[in-house]
Amino acid sequence: MASCGITQVAFLHLYRRYKLECRPRKENVVKERIIKALASYHEEISQFTQKLVAIPTENPPGTSYRECIEAISAKLRELEISHRIHEVREPEGKGSRRGGHDALYPRFWIQGFYGEGVRTLYFHGHYDVVPASSEEQFNPYLKDGILSGRGTADMKGGLAAMIYAVRVLRDCDVTLDGRIGLSIVPDEETGGRLGSRSISDAGLLGKDGIGMLMPECTSGVIWNANRGAISLRVRVKGKPAHVGLHYEGINAFERMIKVAQALLCLKGEIESRKTEFRIEPEEARRSILMLGGQCRGGTSFNLVPAECAFTVERRINPEEDLATEKKRLFDLFDGLRDEGIELEVEVLQEGSSAGISEQSPIARALAESIEQVTGKPANFEMCPGLCEIRFYAEKGIPAFAYGPGLLSVAHGPNEYVSLNDIYACAAVYALTAIGTLGTK
Repeated sequence: MASCGITQVAFLHLYRRYKLECRPRKENVVKERIIKALASYHEEISQFTQKLVAIPTENPPGTSYRECIEAISAKLRELEISHRIHEVREPEGKGSRRGGHDALYPRFWIQGFYGEGVRTLYFHGHYDVVPASSEEQFNPYLKDGILSGRGTADMKGGLAAMIYAVRVLRDCDVTLDGRIGLSIVPDEETGGRLGSRSISDAGLLGKDGIGMLMPECTSGVIWNANRGAISLRVRVKGKPAHVGLHYEGINAFERMIKVAQALLCLKGEIESRKTEFRIEPEEARRSILMLGGQCRGGTSFNLVPAECAFTVERRINPEEDLATEKKRLFDLFDGLRDEGIELEVEVLQEGSSAGISEQSPIARALAESIEQVTGKPANFEMCPGLCEIRFYAEKGIPAFAYGPGLLSVAHGPNEYVSLNDIYACAAVYALTAIGTLGTK
């Protein structure tokens, strides 16, 4: 594992700026202390991030979860942050894989708190990563302050930032008027069914929350909204027959074309809708219906295909309702069945959209902290895909994603993050906690 060779210049310049520019008010003194203290943690933060990146928490299927959660727990004990490890178990019933998947790949999450009181600002992150393109991605590489490897941006660098934000508040003796809740979960990369969704359904996510921050790699902007998703696999049935006796068969491919044509008619209406939340370019504002991400069917060139399947991706804007849009799709499939087309529909994933006002108190506190740390005004945008802010928004808790790294490199073969971005994110989170909860 490479050692950190970066200097502390990036954060020391912030310290000097505060010293020169800040008025002698109590809150500015606290900010000055936080910036100075974080500069002394750079080596620690770098080494902890590298340690997490080296643990191959690939999802699917969910490898090395126990090792990673124990490494995080050890760091929290070292930093004297009270916490508990919980095991996430899939409920018994339809679709349950207990004794199989659960036994081979158990799921764990950490719940911890710093401070006292009921009002809670949550720092929420996930430790799973998408599968690597090579084992080398789990050998973190550091050069000129840039850390490369799977999960550096999405989002083990973010986990380090939010954990050290708590540490700096504690070490600077900041007494909050409330508490910070740490929620570190699995399975974000596969929709959260065995992570945040299960935890939320059990009533354990976001209790007494007044807000949530999530350190996703947002490319320097704040995500205050996300699209919802309805992902389906449609299997169209037919009857096999030799090409010479094709009249004895039922062509599943030709039936599939009729199903696709019906969806294309719906697509035109859907994609005429645009969100009012900020996202660029202009084309990205449109609601989405995409067909054929995966297609398969038939067994031989000279055989009438007995089955053809394709996927449907419906991504809904925050102004749209998940249940309503799902019903529209399933009503369409029911109508096709009434016309004699035999088909089955499998739900691969679903998740609600979310949208939170830029003017909410936590949004303003976060934006102000970003400007204080980076020297640049904060911008709000909608996340182009699913985001776990939705689980908190469902409970009426304003939730925002902001973290180190670029979305454009996440999940790719050359994923990386700037260590300075991790340090800056830790400062932003600490200052936002003060701005949101206040101090005693």
